Amino acid sequence: MLDRRLPTLRPLRRRAVRARKSATPREVAPEQSMDPRSSDAPPVDNSIIDNAVYVDGRRIATPLTLAETFRHLRNEPNSLAWIGLYRPASAQIVELANEFELHKLSVEDAIVAHQRPKLERYGDTLFVVLRAARYVDDAEEVDFGELHLFVGPDFVLTVRHSEAPDLASVRRRMESEPDLLRRGTEAVLYAILDAVVDGYAPVVAGLQNDIDEIETEVFRGDPAVSRRIYELSREVIEFQRATRPLIGILDALTAGFDKYNIDEELQRYLRDVADHATTVVERVDGFRQMLQDILTVNATLVGQAQNEEMKRLSEASFVQNEEVKRISGWAAILFAPTLIGTIYGMNFESMPELHWALGYPFAICLMALVCLTLYLVFKRRGWL
Repeated sequence: MLDRRLPTLRPLRRRAVRARKSATPREVAPEQSMDPRSSDAPPVDNSIIDNAVYVDGRRIATPLTLAETFRHLRNEPNSLAWIGLYRPASAQIVELANEFELHKLSVEDAIVAHQRPKLERYGDTLFVVLRAARYVDDAEEVDFGELHLFVGPDFVLTVRHSEAPDLASVRRRMESEPDLLRRGTEAVLYAILDAVVDGYAPVVAGLQNDIDEIETEVFRGDPAVSRRIYELSREVIEFQRATRPLIGILDALTAGFDKYNIDEELQRYLRDVADHATTVVERVDGFRQMLQDILTVNATLVGQAQNEEMKRLSEASFVQNEEVKRISGWAAILFAPTLIGTIYGMNFESMPELHWALGYPFAICLMALVCLTLYLVFKRRGWL
């Protein structure tokens, strides 16, 4: 009976069964092959985190199985089922798809994951993909999560592929506000959107703090700051990819207020979420521009430091050259009398100057004349 309700999903079911039986790896989906992040963790055994049926904003049942949930929906008028799954197996998603008549494209996206944030409408069902984020203080980095939502007239199905966001707190909030929960599945969608957007605030604060620290390191001349700027720029770009599509998602929801008769109070709530999301997007855009400016300033400071170092080396080389010239000049001056004295100190018998009465004064005068001449020459050329 379930297969007759959604025959287009039978290939998905058959592929899931074959994948379990076959030992050969299946072909990687394009979304996964293009995604630089690590591969997904395997499905968990008990993927149903919470399963509840609500009537008039209050929980009336907590079914242990999906079949029991489906039975409550058929027997209880005006009931709402909220099913939360964490890394479910594809067969379990297919079972829900057959029951709630979910479109096969949205089901494939939920199974494969690695989707960009988006909003799609398939008949009476909304399919929403959100990217949650949380700031990890110890590592000083941003951890991103992925959440898929199927929102129908009487059901909300959430499929998480990561730890974030924490939907348990969202459920507690909604159950503590039955007046809001009784407004229907759109109220649950609002609460989840609000939680995801509010979760961006600590990330924005953490990134701002990192940027402030980087500015200090740049002007301090830390040599490792360039790598940190690059790593933080990558996180900001990833954060931008998670937040910017939210504006389009919320605009699409706002455009359908009148067409789908959305409750006026929910309209106000959703507009408030849109305001917060716009603020986050503007801050993230500002972060990216700031990091580009910081990188430019850092490159300028590094260039200036290199120029100063080259100037210092040039000055040191000039001083060294001057010292070498001075030493060379004095060495040449002292070499002349040494050469003359060495020649006349050989004491050969056939050297007539040895028996000349004026030989000694002549040698001394010759040494002095050569030294004076060399001194004047080097002095004129600036060597001395």
